[in-house]
Amino acid sequence: MALPNEFRLQKFTRREFRHAREEGKFDVAVVATGSIEQHLEHLAFEQDIASSTRIAEMAAERLYPQVVLAVPINVGIAEHHMHSVGTLTVKPSTWLAVVFDTAETLVRHGIRKVLILNGHGGNRRPIYGIMSQWQMYFDREHGDVDLRFHNYWDVLTHEIVNSIQSNPGYPSHAREFETSMAMHLFPENVRVEDIPHSEDEGASAATADKGRQLTEKTVDGVVELLEGMIAGDPDESPTPSVNIPKR
Repeated sequence: MALPNEFRLQKFTRREFRHAREEGKFDVAVVATGSIEQHLEHLAFEQDIASSTRIAEMAAERLYPQVVLAVPINVGIAEHHMHSVGTLTVKPSTWLAVVFDTAETLVRHGIRKVLILNGHGGNRRPIYGIMSQWQMYFDREHGDVDLRFHNYWDVLTHEIVNSIQSNPGYPSHAREFETSMAMHLFPENVRVEDIPHSEDEGASAATADKGRQLTEKTVDGVVELLEGMIAGDPDESPTPSVNIPKR
């Protein structure tokens, strides 16, 4: 039997999840995306997918039983990090196909509100350019569907981040922001002794307490975003420019 207040799709049997849906649970699904790639000398390869997944879990916990978390899509578009052995990457067309098919699967099961919560910068450019086409397809083939893509850090502002961090900028790449969040969320993935060997000096300012504050603000923002989807509020977020820096 699934644990009480379970929200992870893979933990249910088909009977349990069928009954949960019949009871009106899980009208919104979150699909976490990220990457397995180098994060300088001091952070584990799973930083991006671990972050988006954990943020999604914490938001789903607070909103139970309205939100279900689908299985994370771990590998992302990371060709620009292939200079570091161990990085995994897929072609943009491959990644987009998996994300699209995953979202459509959920919609076919009657979950008509799907948030793709991303944690890797390299995934942004391809999906920004195609989201409007996906939405038109879903509306035509499945009726009224609310499909959204957001990076987990989109819910933050520079004012919030600058009030917590010593250095400006986020999410950056294995700098103060990501390193602080990792120290708080999964300290076993942080090689503190190797921070001085990383190329970016910003990581040296990271602390677990900063990570706690950043995490709390991020989860609050994602919860607010999901509450808007639950209430049927329109997505008023502007479509970001596709001319974005690599990360």
